[in-house]
Parts: sequence; structure tokens; C-alpha cells
Amino acid sequence: MLKKTAAGLLVGAIGFGLFSFKTENERYFDIAKNLDIFATLFKEVNTYYVDEVTPGKLVKTGIDAMLKSLDPYTNYISEDDIEDFRTQTTGQYGGIGALVGKRDGKTIVQLPYEGMPAQKAGLLIGDEIVKIDGIDITKKNNTEVTKLLKGQANTTVKLDIKRYGVDKPFEVVVTRDKIQIENVPYYGMVTNDIGYLQLSGFTIDAGREVKNAVLKLKETGAKKIIFDLRDNPGGLLNEAVNISNLFVDKGKDIVSTKGKVTEWNKVYKALDEPLDTQIPMVILTSSRSASASEIVSGVMQDYDRAVLVGERTFGKGLVQATRPLSYNSQLKVTTAKYYIPSGRCIQEVDYSHRKEDGSLGKIPDSLRVAFKTSKGRVVYDGGGVAPDIEVSDKEYSDIAKTLGNKGYFFEYANKYRAENPTIKPAKEFNISDAEYQKFVTFLNKKDVSYSTSVEQSIDDLVKKAQAEKHYDDVKAEIEQLRKKVSHNKANDLNRFKTEIKELLEQEIAARYYFQKGAIEASFDDDEDILTAIKVLNDPQKYQGLLQASAKK
Repeated sequence: MLKKTAAGLLVGAIGFGLFSFKTENERYFDIAKNLDIFATLFKEVNTYYVDEVTPGKLVKTGIDAMLKSLDPYTNYISEDDIEDFRTQTTGQYGGIGALVGKRDGKTIVQLPYEGMPAQKAGLLIGDEIVKIDGIDITKKNNTEVTKLLKGQANTTVKLDIKRYGVDKPFEVVVTRDKIQIENVPYYGMVTNDIGYLQLSGFTIDAGREVKNAVLKLKETGAKKIIFDLRDNPGGLLNEAVNISNLFVDKGKDIVSTKGKVTEWNKVYKALDEPLDTQIPMVILTSSRSASASEIVSGVMQDYDRAVLVGERTFGKGLVQATRPLSYNSQLKVTTAKYYIPSGRCIQEVDYSHRKEDGSLGKIPDSLRVAFKTSKGRVVYDGGGVAPDIEVSDKEYSDIAKTLGNKGYFFEYANKYRAENPTIKPAKEFNISDAEYQKFVTFLNKKDVSYSTSVEQSIDDLVKKAQAEKHYDDVKAEIEQLRKKVSHNKANDLNRFKTEIKELLEQEIAARYYFQKGAIEASFDDDEDILTAIKVLNDPQKYQGLLQASAKK
């Protein structure tokens, strides 16, 4: 009986081995077969297609489409794009240190970075670049302009500039430098004892920058911290670990990664002594906080180390690695999912299971699994990191969005800067009612026409009524409603005066104090920051939110 059983197990094992070997061989054959089909198909298209094809462009289109079927983060990086990819991951490039882009067909300096060559050379927000080293750029796109502006450090570039209030174009010579984009574009005090720092990315040295910012805030008198991760798209995983390590004890688990290649699976721990494990902290999140910023906010929540304020984060729980390809190209490929200390993965979209039409689905609330923080608070996987206090993203009025989209805030701020050499510090700067009326007068010569969401709904109602042959029955009521909406719309500049002034103040402050000015000018109107201050100034509520029995 035992001999029969042993023989059966042996045969089963041999059969399984043969089955595995056969399956693996079939897989390799399938790969080779399809690569051969692709190569022969490409040759046939290249030979017989009616028009000339560009081989590199055609193949890249095929590669991009193939990778797109996996997830948005698995990408082919051609040799031509390597430099841009390196800039994204390191934050470094050789150039003038300014955000430059198209506005109404013109190449405009949108933001010179403070302390960088462009700002030192005197370039201002709103300056129009018409020539670069004598080359007319009026018909060149952003990519072409960027290539002309970038170059080796210590080389010069000549820019022909048009500026509001200056009659003739003039030349500015800028000496390029090695530009390091700051991960922490701003830190400062929002009250006498509450410090604030904004982290915009996770490139090299992000952890060091955050550490230095916190140390300087504490030296200035900060007893509590607001850590702003809103709209942060993420970046390097190890920098997320370094930043988390600043606020949790040495030896604590930060994040683990699990993928198909098991030898790549890893648990990342806090390896260094922390900077401060006690200082009260609020982390601000938004729906555009993704990846590495979700690791930091999730770690702080799982260890009950900070109160999260804002919106549920994006929900990207995937890890990418780069693999070298031939001809100096690279593949950025998703290799694993990451799991934060409670054990949850916050990935929201399930890319591995598509519907029959190819569309993707999000993990429904009913299938999300409950986990617990260190103090027993219930948290969930599968949909980003949920804040402890939810504050919805501010929805601006149609008139405010129209003025912004048409560039009228931008244009008026340039005018204001030309007519006013100085203003008060950004935190104190406010537009008077008299100045606001000047802005309204400025708009009299502008096209401020727009369609409100109510008007769009009325138009949809008309179409539906006409389609169902009921329009004549409700025509009078609809027209009366349309007139009422139109009348109210004429008063929108007055009705939404407060929020329009807020946006205009931020735009004007940036003309004098650059990016820091725009940030500081927003402090008194930012609901997330105001909520954070309120929580930090109420120790009982702050501690209550971090307990399992906290009512939210």
C-alpha cells in the first residue's frame, strides 16, 4: 500500500514537472512566435504601405500602445527622452532656472525660481521671450524652446525680451547654471508657534531638505508643524522612507514591497535615529497626492503620528523600477505593490482585471479590507489614504475660473507690478476695494463672457424638451429662468468679489516675492491650513483624533 502511494506521488511529481516544463516552453515559444510576427509585419508595412513611414516613430507607437494596456506607469523611455526623465528623478538640469511656457501663442516667463540665474538676471513674471540667441521662437513649441534654453552650466544665452510698460524689446544675457529643483519650495511660520512646510516632490535629497526645514522652523519657535503634501505626485521610494524616518522611531517598518520577482521583495525600515517623534503635526493631503506622498501620509496615520486633513489621496500603490534597454533607452516598469505598516495597500485602480470593453474599475468600498493603526483606529485599503478630517477642495465660481483661464489675473498682475515698485510683505498684502474697482474697470475692455453650469443645464433641458416634443409647453418658463440667470450673472464680479480678490492677491504677490509670495498670500484663505491651525491649537481634539474611540 505504501509502495503504491509512493509510486503515485512520484508519478504525480514527474507529471507536474513535465507539465511545468511544457508550459514554460510553450510560453517561450509564444513569445518568440509573436516577436517574429511583429518583425515580419513591420517589414511588410515598411515595404508596401502607400506612404513613407518613419520606422522609429511607428515602433514607438506600437511599444507605447502595448505598455498602455498594462498600466499608466509602465513606460518606454527613448534615448531622446532620457534627459527629461533624469530631470524628473533627480530634479537637476542645466539651464536658466525658470518656468517658461506658452500663453496666447507667446512664450512667457511664468515663474523665475528665486536665487536662480533667470531671477538674478532680472527676468520677471510676464516677460515675453521673442528670440533666443538670435533665433526667432514665435513659431516654436514648448519642447523646442526648452531645448534652446537648456545647456551646460557657465554658458550664456541671450534673450530678447518684451515687457509690459517698456516701449522697446531689450536683451538679457543669462548665465546658465546647474539647476536643482527644490523639493521644499517653502517653509515658514503661519502663527507664532505653528510652522508650515510644503513638499512638492521626492527627488534626490528630499529627506535632507525636509529635515533642514523642520530644524529651522523649530529654531524660529515652531512647537507644532503643518506638513503640506497636497498635489505632490511622488517620486523616489527611498526618499519617502527617509522622510518617514524623521518622525518615527528607529527600527519601525516603513513600507514593504511585494511583486512577481520574489527576490526583489523588501521591507524598508527606519534605519536612523528620528528627528522628532513628539511634535504635534498635521499633514495636508489632496486627491492629487500620490505614490511616495501617500507612503509618508499613510505611515504617519498608521503609527498615529499625525492628523491628516484634506482629501482622500490618489490611490497609487505601485512601485516602478527602470531597466536598461539597447541603444541607451530604458523601460520604466511596475514591479511591485507597496504595503504600509498596518499591512494595507492603497492601490485604487485594478489594472490586472479589465472589463470586456477594456475599461478599468476601481475597488468598490464593499471589497475594501479593514486594518488597524497602532492605537486601534480602523483604516481601509484599496482607495488611497483617507484623511482624519475631510476638507473638500475649494470649488471656485464660474466667473473666477473664467478670469483665470483667460489670463486676466496674470495680465493685471503684470500691469500692477509695472505701476507699483513695492508692496507689503505677502502675508500682509491685501487688495483694497478701490484697487478692486480698478481691476473691474480693466475687465471692461476684455471678453469675460462665459457659460455657467446652470446655463449649460438649461441648454440641455431645451434639447431634451425639443427631442421629446415638449419644448413649446415649457418655453416661457425656460426663457424666464434664462433671463433670471443672466441678470444674476451680470452681478458675479460683485457677488464673488472675495474669492476673486484672493486669487488676484496671490498673483500679484508672486510678482514681488515669487513662489513664496504666492504661497504666503494664500494662508489667510486656505481652508486646509485654517482647519489645521484650529486642530493644532486644540490639544484635546488633536489627541482625540489619534485615539481609537475618536469621533470623526
